[in-house]
Amino acid sequence: MKIFLDMVGCRLNQAEIEQMARQFRAAGHTIVGSPDEADRMVINTCSVTASAASDSRQKIRQAARAFGLHRPDALSGAKRVGGIAVTGCWATLQPQDAAALPNVLLVVPNNRKDNLVSDFLGLDGGDSVPAFGLIDVEPISRTPLPGLRQRTRAFIKVQDGCNNACTFCITTVARGASHSRLASEVIADIQAALDGGAREIVLTGVHLGAWGQDFGQHLSGLIKQILHEVDMPRLRLSSLEPWDLDEDFLSLWSDPRLCPHLHLPLQSGSAATLKRMLRKTTPASFRELISSARRLIPGAAITTDLIAGFPAETEAEFSETLAFVREMNFAGGHVFPYSPRPGTPAVRIREQVPPQTAKHRSQALQTVLAESSTAYRQNFIGQTLPVLWEASAVRSERGWQIEGLTSNYLRVKAHSPELRWNRLDLVRLTGHSDDGLIGEIQWNNPAALCEANRLGQTPPVRF
Repeated sequence: MKIFLDMVGCRLNQAEIEQMARQFRAAGHTIVGSPDEADRMVINTCSVTASAASDSRQKIRQAARAFGLHRPDALSGAKRVGGIAVTGCWATLQPQDAAALPNVLLVVPNNRKDNLVSDFLGLDGGDSVPAFGLIDVEPISRTPLPGLRQRTRAFIKVQDGCNNACTFCITTVARGASHSRLASEVIADIQAALDGGAREIVLTGVHLGAWGQDFGQHLSGLIKQILHEVDMPRLRLSSLEPWDLDEDFLSLWSDPRLCPHLHLPLQSGSAATLKRMLRKTTPASFRELISSARRLIPGAAITTDLIAGFPAETEAEFSETLAFVREMNFAGGHVFPYSPRPGTPAVRIREQVPPQTAKHRSQALQTVLAESSTAYRQNFIGQTLPVLWEASAVRSERGWQIEGLTSNYLRVKAHSPELRWNRLDLVRLTGHSDDGLIGEIQWNNPAALCEANRLGQTPPVRF
C-alpha cells in the first residue's frame, strides 16, 4: 500500500511523521511524495494559533480532493478502500470537526498517536498486519520522506507534553503532561537516522528542556550520552525554554559537533507582560543568560519567538519589548500576533488588544528582528564555513542553484556543476541574499572538504 504523510506545525510534528514513515515501511508499505499517488494518508495537525488550526483543516480538505481525483471509489459507497487518518493537536482538541471532514476514516488523539500506524493498518483486518511492538523492536534505517517533506536533517522526538502553565498556550491542553522517552530509545532512533544517511540530528520536544525530569535525569545527561555513544557530524537542539539553561549546560558546546544555535523563546521583553503570561523568566534573567551564552559559545546564533498584542499589553509595555528585542540583537526569530485560543486563561483577560494593533506591533518587531538578523549574517561574510545542502533549484548556465545551512543556522545559496543534496562542503560566504547569504564552494581543498563532511561545524567566531 502507498502512504502519503503530511503535517502542519512544529518540528515535533515533523519528527512524528518521520517515525510513522519508518513504521509503515517496517510493515511493508511504501511512502509516496504526493496525495495523488497514495492509497492512504496521514495528516498531523496543529492548533497553536487560529491560523495553524485553519491550515490544518485546509490541508485535510486538499488531501481529500487530490485523493478523490484518482481514487473516486474512496469517496463513495460502503467499501471505503482508502482514506485519511488525522492526528495532532487540532484533531485532539476538535475530534468531531476532524471526523466530519471529507474522507477522514480515523481520528487519532495525541495520547494514541504512537499506535496510529497499527490502528490505521488494522482497519483492513487480517493477520498480515504486524503488531506495533514488532515495528518498534526492529527499527529500520530512516529514509527521508519523499516530496516536499524531504529533509537532510533528521528530527528525533525525545519528549512530549508540558507541565508549564503559560496562559496563551493551548499545546499543554492538547499534548498533556510532560513525559520523556528513554535514552536508549532516542539513541536507537538517532542511529537509524544516521544509518539512513542523515548528516544532522535535531532533538525536539514540546518542552525539550524537561527531558528526564519524570525519571530523575536531565537533558544535559542525554546530550552527553548521545555525544559519547554516537558518531555524527552534527547535533542540533530545537527550542529551549530560557529557565532550563545555566552555565554548566552551556558548557556542553565545547564539543564541536553540537551546533552553535540556541532558539530561546522570549515572547515579551516586558516584565509585566511576562508575568501575565506566567513565563518563568524576566528581562533581567534573560539578559544574563544571553550574555553567558555569547561568552561560552562565541559566534552562536541566538533566535527567539515573540508574541505581539498579548491581552492587556499597553503601549508602554510594548515599547519595553521593542527596546529589549533591539538590545538582545537576535540572529533571527518568529513574531506572532496574539491568537486567542479557547480553553486558555489568556482569553479571559478583559483588556484584549485590538487585532489591528497587534498586527502593527508584530510588524514593528519583525522589522527589528530583520535588522539584527542582517547584522548577524554580516559578521560571517568573507569567512569559509561548512554547509549542509538540503535543497536545489532549476539548473541554469551556472549549474545547479543549491541551498543549505551552516551549523549556526545561516541559510546559504551557491551554484554547483552537480547536485550536492545531503553533502557537506566548505563554502566561502561572499554576500547577502534575500533571506540569507551567497557563497562559493571551495572545490580546491579536498582534504578540508573531507573534514567538513566529518565534522560539519562552524568555527568559533568572536564579534
